Amino acid sequence: MVDPVIASRLQFALTTIVHIIFPVVSMGLAPFLLYFTWKDIRTGEPVYEQLRRFWTRIFAVSFVVGTVTGIVLEFEFGTNFAAFATTAGPLFGGPLAVEGMMAFMLEATFLGVFVFGRERVGDALYMISAVAVGLGTWLSAVWILIANSWMQMPRGYELVTRNGEQVIHLVDPIAAYATPRFFWMFVHMQNASVESVSLAMAGLSAYFVFKHHVWERPVDHVTFWETTLKIAVVGLLITAPLQVFHGDLYARHVYETQPQKFAAMEAVWETDSYVPEYLIAFPTSIESLLDPRAKEIFGIGIPGGASWLASGGDPQATIRGLEEFEGPQPPVAVVFWSFRIMVALGFWFVTLAFWSGYRWYRGELFADDLLHKALMASSPLGVLAVELGWVVTEVGRQPWIIQGVMKTSEGVSPGLTGAEATATLVGFAAAYLGLLTLYGYVITRLIRAGPPDRADLVTTAPTESEVAADD
Repeated sequence: MVDPVIASRLQFALTTIVHIIFPVVSMGLAPFLLYFTWKDIRTGEPVYEQLRRFWTRIFAVSFVVGTVTGIVLEFEFGTNFAAFATTAGPLFGGPLAVEGMMAFMLEATFLGVFVFGRERVGDALYMISAVAVGLGTWLSAVWILIANSWMQMPRGYELVTRNGEQVIHLVDPIAAYATPRFFWMFVHMQNASVESVSLAMAGLSAYFVFKHHVWERPVDHVTFWETTLKIAVVGLLITAPLQVFHGDLYARHVYETQPQKFAAMEAVWETDSYVPEYLIAFPTSIESLLDPRAKEIFGIGIPGGASWLASGGDPQATIRGLEEFEGPQPPVAVVFWSFRIMVALGFWFVTLAFWSGYRWYRGELFADDLLHKALMASSPLGVLAVELGWVVTEVGRQPWIIQGVMKTSEGVSPGLTGAEATATLVGFAAAYLGLLTLYGYVITRLIRAGPPDRADLVTTAPTESEVAADD
């Protein structure tokens, strides 16, 4: 049987990797849905109602599945990490409770109006429902990231003994819940979500545009897909450069607050200066794949780039090596290669954004078949980049579950056996594989059905008197 610590970590990693897909879709779609709803109400153009109704269906399915998988994660704190829940519960439980009471209830209250109420309420109330749903989606991220950022930078607490056990006592809520890390995590995560949805929208619409304009095959709702592609390109032009710029500043913050994680990100074992930043790296042997070291890999990088990144402009700056830190090291290979791939994808997204923008400027956005193929191939890569970012964030701070306070091995439920943990790990793997398959099937059906026909659209909302009469 697998050690209960390893099995619990694998189970939590599995459920998190699957769960994060759905918040990314719902959070990333929220700004687009607000725009579609506003344009639908403001202009009455059928294409915006088509956009709103089509993407609302995908949002609703993602929201429901994300809610279910998110609840499972919270239960796992009690089943697999009871020691952590006991110690950190007085501080950690607050943001999770507020997330449920504030963000989830706000979404759930107005989601029914937003999904089903266009023909039953006036324009003002419908727009309010759209804002409330979008705000609730982003507020969920606020409270979850407040909790996680505290685990990365614990502050505003003291350790006290209760009933013979050490627990964390909240002494300064502002310090605890407004850590410097929260800003970096929130901006990076939310921008990544919008970027991921922009890529998915661009890839999907590029397929239909390519089929119509390049293959010259009949496609339903051509105007809808062309408009979707343009809006997705705008989203990419905004989010892709911002993600790279903000990621640079975020990495500097990590170096200042979690130098061991930064050393793992750059595979620096011995303290050194003028450390290169490898944008593209390849292992030269199996050993360098499993145990990468900055000086022993082959890659294309910027000389002194990692030092410049850490210091904020000095390519000669010194980076502390992993050998200077006492105790266990994070899994360097996992952190290093995940960070490399994430960075490479970030620059590829910038390339796609400006390539698409240039073709649009030249009036060739709908005729560039190579661009369409690149967008189609890249449509799932935004979510992949988010997954890799969370791998760097969570694996990079190992062996700590609370940085510098509690190790992951200390947070696992004390009575959990290897057999129990292994059985639930296998069960969750099977269940989540089925869930992903079902989700993919439903989304595929929605895409194949396409947007509603213009003849089926409601072109006018009911007047206030009509709403009152219906009531």
